Amino acid sequence: MYTEFYNLNGRPFQLTPDPRFYVDTQTHRKAMAYLTYGLGQGEGFIIITGDVGAGKTTLVGRLLQTIDRSKLVVANIVTSLVDADNLLKMIASGLGINAENLDVATLLTRIENFLRVQHQQGRRVLLIVDEAQNLPIGSLEQLRMLSNFSAGAQPLSQTILLGQPEFREKLANSSELEQLRQRVIASHHLEPMRRDEIPAYVENRLALCGWAGDPAFSEEAYDALFDYSGGVPRKLNNLCARVLLFGALEEKHEIDESIVREVTDDLQRDNAPRDREKIIQPNSVSLSPVPAPQQSGYPAPGPSGGAAAALDDRLVARIERLEYYASENDRNLRQVLRILSDLVEQNEVERGPYGVSRSA
Repeated sequence: MYTEFYNLNGRPFQLTPDPRFYVDTQTHRKAMAYLTYGLGQGEGFIIITGDVGAGKTTLVGRLLQTIDRSKLVVANIVTSLVDADNLLKMIASGLGINAENLDVATLLTRIENFLRVQHQQGRRVLLIVDEAQNLPIGSLEQLRMLSNFSAGAQPLSQTILLGQPEFREKLANSSELEQLRQRVIASHHLEPMRRDEIPAYVENRLALCGWAGDPAFSEEAYDALFDYSGGVPRKLNNLCARVLLFGALEEKHEIDESIVREVTDDLQRDNAPRDREKIIQPNSVSLSPVPAPQQSGYPAPGPSGGAAAALDDRLVARIERLEYYASENDRNLRQVLRILSDLVEQNEVERGPYGVSRSA
């Protein structure tokens, strides 16, 4: 929609994590350093936590672009509240192992054999477990047990755990996870971006889609973007996409504070509690006809008379109601376009962040 108006060759603020759009903010740079160090150690657990939308998946996707994939087999596991046995099945599936109708002992044997074959061929297995805060303690212990498989002094696998802040708290406070804590070789918590990092983040993503300065963003617009998003990448992406859509609809080539504020006001109204299945209908507006002058035995007053002034007031009121009605229709049209845009984004999210579950 807005891509055509601004001559962009892609959507710079899509919700689907894409490592191509990775921006090296201070917190992401630190996290990348810890990830790189941890992978270099070739053992244990690496933990990255952050709030929803902090960029954990994009960060790991970027890491995988920088390493020699011929020496690494990657299995991506997105967890829910699964017990230890079902987690094993998910890991087996991610590694391409048929786990159907296998008991736990047989499944563990097949996973171990797979790890040993990869080691003999000069490859190491990396498990990436997303949404780790959802895992019961028994499932986390199962992951620790898998890390025991080794060939002599060489571990056969390594695990990256991605989770929300509550996972960090669970790991720190649970006495049952002491052995897992001792195997964590690197960890980092992703913080929101700072205000001074917002322009580079926005403009870098735009530039990757062919942006040539249209639209331009004012410093006050960046202030408003930061105020609403709090520096959280996903919230900022969502807001920027809505701002560009609004700008295209209004044919704006400069994004200022007033545009961002209007969009954030719309977002706050959209997120207010109500039945989200229903598209808001335009407010009913009474457009009663201007009453005709009352009949009397006197001549109609001329343009300068009191009746003419009253008629002018009624006309002004009617015009204001028409303008309000048009404004409501315009707002509802933008809402419909946002809903359609969200459906397209949701389609992409459901395809998954890495495309396939297993790569070598």
